[in-house]
Order: sequence, then structure tokens, then C-alpha cells
Amino acid sequence: MRKIFCILSCLLVAGCTSFDRNPYDGALRELRVTAVYPEGYAGYLREGVAVKLSDRNTGNVYTALTDAQGHAGFRVAAGHYRLSVLDLPDDSAVFNGTIEQVDLVGGDKDVDVALKFSKPGTILIKEIYSGGCMQDPPATGTYADDKYIVLHNNSFETYYLDGLCLAMVAPYNSNANNPWTSTDPSGNIVFRDYAAIPDCIWMFPGSGTDFPLEPGEDAVVAYYGVDHTQTYSQSVNLNRKGYFVLYDMVHYPGNKLHPTPVPGDQIDQAHYMKVLKKTGTNSAVVYVISQNSPAMILFRAPEEFDMDAYLADDLQSTVQNGSITYSKIPWDNDWIVDGVEVCNMTEATKNKRLHTDVDAGYIGFSAKAQGHTLHRKLDEEATAAAGFERYVDTNNSSNDFYERETQSLRD
Repeated sequence: MRKIFCILSCLLVAGCTSFDRNPYDGALRELRVTAVYPEGYAGYLREGVAVKLSDRNTGNVYTALTDAQGHAGFRVAAGHYRLSVLDLPDDSAVFNGTIEQVDLVGGDKDVDVALKFSKPGTILIKEIYSGGCMQDPPATGTYADDKYIVLHNNSFETYYLDGLCLAMVAPYNSNANNPWTSTDPSGNIVFRDYAAIPDCIWMFPGSGTDFPLEPGEDAVVAYYGVDHTQTYSQSVNLNRKGYFVLYDMVHYPGNKLHPTPVPGDQIDQAHYMKVLKKTGTNSAVVYVISQNSPAMILFRAPEEFDMDAYLADDLQSTVQNGSITYSKIPWDNDWIVDGVEVCNMTEATKNKRLHTDVDAGYIGFSAKAQGHTLHRKLDEEATAAAGFERYVDTNNSSNDFYERETQSLRD
């Protein structure tokens, strides 16, 4: 029988400063949590690991700390919650675990949270700008063809962008039904063995050593590589030397509403990203990045793996759902370099698309078309020690990112 342990209310900290109602009104429930480390990592078990419980209705967040046996407890109002555990024991290990659905309506509950091990990343997604900005007065519309992504080398070694791949994960929006996951009786999300890519896979050009990214350096990937500020003053100039651009007129020539512009004079043709494989619908002439909730991954096939042969074999590399064909990319740590889940914060439904091994949480925009970006937090202590910018990387975007009010490329 599980040992009943004392729940210390002093360990519960509300993460919000205002409430629509008292979260302790009505029936109270006890939640007893045990953090379970993966096989071979039991030696990492320790006290003081933060366990967060998020009310799925109000957004209130409560935190408890584990004891030496990995137990933590909560006493909260009856309701529906999300549970997450994050342990950063040292610079070489990250342990994450989540349970998306914790039902405390019917009574008290005991749950085990299986933690997954991962290593801190090398090349990270540092910034995502997809929400767009307002058009200049007297126009009252919005503009969102100025999207960009910034990558960052967070390690102490030089890495090469050559062959690194970028893709969005289905479904395009977080509030859409997700046929690629299910939920087990304990409330854990069950993922398939692969990420379903709804459109195309982009790959950095190069023969292997053409595009080095030194420690602390950034690489910008532009949706359209032009100076958008010439038309919209609140936008950004993406016609700059060194920038990469998602440009392929064979697959994405654009349409009347969204014509594909030729990259500006500062963009080297050698920096045009390559379409490695196109799936989706044949009629798609514009590459889609969700404005409010993209889920994106960086990945690279393991050495000695024949990526071209794999993608050429549709029986192996694709899967059908309805009339749409999707590419399959394994969730294996040997493949995935980084990933960030962006959810639509204005919608009640926030379906997880990225495997929790890749991103155990999510981040979102408070509003669209405000020029805001999602930016990774700077690790000031690690930066001071390294002598170059190093960013927080816990494989949980809820912890790692914040919403920035202006695009960093305007600085």
C-alpha cells in the first residue's frame, strides 16, 4: 500500500495573482504524486524537485516539492488539472514528465509520473515570430507574411546547418482534432512512433561543412526574405546578409492573395532552403505556418542513414489520413534536435502535437498581429560562465520561453 504522507500546504504556491473565484471553494481533493525515474537513472532520485499542477479551467498553477522518495502532494479544489515534473540535476541531464488529464472531480487520487531522460540541446529554436503585426493607418488589417525563426548554437562546439531539417507537425493548429495521439486510462498522452508532417520537409543547403554555426551564433530562417518594413512599418526587414529563406517556386509559387516574392538582393541564392519532400495536397501553392499555434521541429537523420532512400519509399516514409498524405519522422532522440509547441491561448482546447520527450509543455501568444514573438529565456549564469549567450533548455517551452513584445530583429 502506498505510504500516506503529510501534505504541506506551505509548499503550494499559486502561480497567478488574480482569480475569478477562490480555487478552494467547494470540495477539496488530495492528489498524491510519485515521480518515477527511468530505468538506469534511479540514482537521480532526490528531494526538492518541483511538481506543478495547473488548473485547466482557471489557469491557476500550484507547486509542490518532492521528498527524498519522490513523493509530493496537493490539496486543491475538485476539478480538472495538468501535472508536470521537471528535474535538472546537472548540466548533462533533463528529466521531464507530464500527465495531461488529471481528474480530481470524483475524489482523491494517487498518480505516478514517468519521467523521461534527455540531454540539453545543441542547436535550439531561439525565437518564433509567426503572429504578424498591424498594418499602418489608415488601414485596419493585419499582416502575417513576415514570419521568421531564429536558431541558436547553445553548445561549446561548432555545428553545421548543412542537412538540418525543419518541419511543422500536424495538425496545423492546436485547437484542431489530433488523430495522431490518444489518451490512456491514467490521462497520459499516447503518441505514435513518429511525427506526422502535413506539408513539406525543408532542409538547409550545403555539402556538409558549408554553413558552420559557432557557439553562441544565430541563424535566421525567413518565411519571405524581403524588407517588410517598406510596406508595414511595424514589421521586420528580412532582406539581410546571412539569412536563410523558405523559397521554392516549383512547389510554392504562391497565389493572388499570397504571392511569393523573390528574395531581396541581400539574400544569397545559396541560402535558399530546399524542399526535401512535398506531401500534403497537390493544390497547396503557399507553405503554411500557423499564425497562432505552430508546432515545429528541427531534426537530422542519424549518420549512415539513407534519408533519400527512406523518403523515396512512400510505404515506409508516409502515412495517409483521409485524403492527405503525411511524411513520418521518428520521435527518436537520434533524430530530433529541438522542437517547440505553440498553442492558441485564446482557445480552451490545446491539443499536444509534439512528443513530451521533445517539448513537455507549450507556449503561446497573448494576441495575434501585435508584433510579439516567443523568445527563449537567457540563462544568465551559464552565459556569464561561457562568455557567450546561452539559453534555458529544459525541453519544456512552458519553462523555457516568454512572450516578447517586439521582434528581436528590430533591435
